[in-house]
Amino acid sequence: MFIRVHSSAVQGVDAYTVLVETDLSRGIPGFMVVGLPDQSVKESRDRVRSALKNNGFIYPQKHITVNLAPADIPKEGAAFDLPIALGLLAGSGQILPETVEKYLVAGELALDGTIRPIRGVLSMAAAVRHSKFLKGIIVPSENAGEAAVVNGLPVYPAENLNQVVEFFNEGTGMDRYVINRESLLEKGGRYNVDFSDVKGQEHVKRALEVAAAGGHNILLVGPPGSGKTMLAKRLMTILPDLSLEESLETTKVHSIAGNLKNGASLVTARPFRAPHHTISDAGLVGGGRVPQPGEVSLAHNGVLFLDEVPEFNRNVLEVLREPLESGHVSISRVRASLVFPARIMLVAACNPCPCGYHGDLSRRCICPPQRVHKYISKLSGPLLDRIDLHIEVPSVPYDEMTAERSGEKSEVIRKRVTDCREVQRERFKREGVHCNAQMHPGDMDEHTKLTDSGHRLLRGAIEKLGLSARAYDRILKVSRTIADMAQAETIQEEHICEAIQYRSLDRKMFSQQEEVAA
Repeated sequence: MFIRVHSSAVQGVDAYTVLVETDLSRGIPGFMVVGLPDQSVKESRDRVRSALKNNGFIYPQKHITVNLAPADIPKEGAAFDLPIALGLLAGSGQILPETVEKYLVAGELALDGTIRPIRGVLSMAAAVRHSKFLKGIIVPSENAGEAAVVNGLPVYPAENLNQVVEFFNEGTGMDRYVINRESLLEKGGRYNVDFSDVKGQEHVKRALEVAAAGGHNILLVGPPGSGKTMLAKRLMTILPDLSLEESLETTKVHSIAGNLKNGASLVTARPFRAPHHTISDAGLVGGGRVPQPGEVSLAHNGVLFLDEVPEFNRNVLEVLREPLESGHVSISRVRASLVFPARIMLVAACNPCPCGYHGDLSRRCICPPQRVHKYISKLSGPLLDRIDLHIEVPSVPYDEMTAERSGEKSEVIRKRVTDCREVQRERFKREGVHCNAQMHPGDMDEHTKLTDSGHRLLRGAIEKLGLSARAYDRILKVSRTIADMAQAETIQEEHICEAIQYRSLDRKMFSQQEEVAA
């Protein structure tokens, strides 16, 4: 007997429908799975056999062939366990065959029939939302909230195999799962740290506010203990709350990576990822035999923090160029090319030299000029060009550390940042751009016009520091953000001056080159 059950699999961040075709025929009893299954899919026959027997069902003693169509795409994971089990039960007459084909089914079976959670359920639900042939989706109960955030799709949570069989035979056992997406988003944006925790460093706080307001990448350079990591971790608290669209995009990536825990439905706070400097290039941007998202994609719509960035391998840092420029990661394999989203804010931190005290007023640097230049040069010019703001973070004086007065709270700063982002969202609503840092060349021609005096000022800085065309674009984008924060329609000279001041590493490398040459 031939039975067809609808299931789904994930490729990249999107899902596609997989038809689990089961054929039970006469002959020597056996179980074969075809359609490019990996080892975990092949092992499903043993899990299914045990789950059926341990729940009192009859395991058919026939020649069983299971085809996973389309057959030219590799299949991996244990999500096909449940549809395969239903195909065997329908083919042997233990459940009604006509009901099985009306739902999309996915889930891993334990040996006792319990249905375990799987990855990528949100992508699966989104892929079948507009299907005219399916009445809903049946997923593990721990994934039900994740699937239910897709509007207009009936979701049925399954805890065990007996419950699913009762649902197909009698229409009972599982109720439709419904959630309120808006109430979930209201729970996001809550943090246990605050900008008011940081004493001093007012100019660095201002730079971080500019970066947050325009979505700009930022590099913090300073001696050990100056507060670089502390400031970076608090950047999340001043970023605008996730919109529903951003939350769904981010949740897709984390669902595929298996990062949604305890039945979480949505990622409601912007991700903050801080990988160790020993990470590989595949770990950072994604990859593997079956490509999985890397840290840069897991930070999508959030912050990727690279502490002690010169300690990262050079080739690892260089693979960041494409996602910083394009907002996505492309991974090519023989059978497919996958794209993972990677629209991030990069926050990098480093010491000014190997000993950490070059330019510090309180401690003496023991590094010769050549060694200092070599250390900073670990950050290539093309990578530095893609970082909009370079900020020096000096040591905090004792009087500021012991001062009772604290700075502004994150809530106050976030309000200004959100207002500035709203201006940009209105400006770019037809271009598909979210913030100033993502402006295309055509957008810049329209929105970053300079006065004659502004051109002269910027020309002098470009010629003096030897900046590239990309650095020129970054200065213009930061200037536009500063003007937006000042509620100015046009970019003024003071806005350009402040943006140029945020290229401190360009100035430092220029002076070091002169020092080394001398």
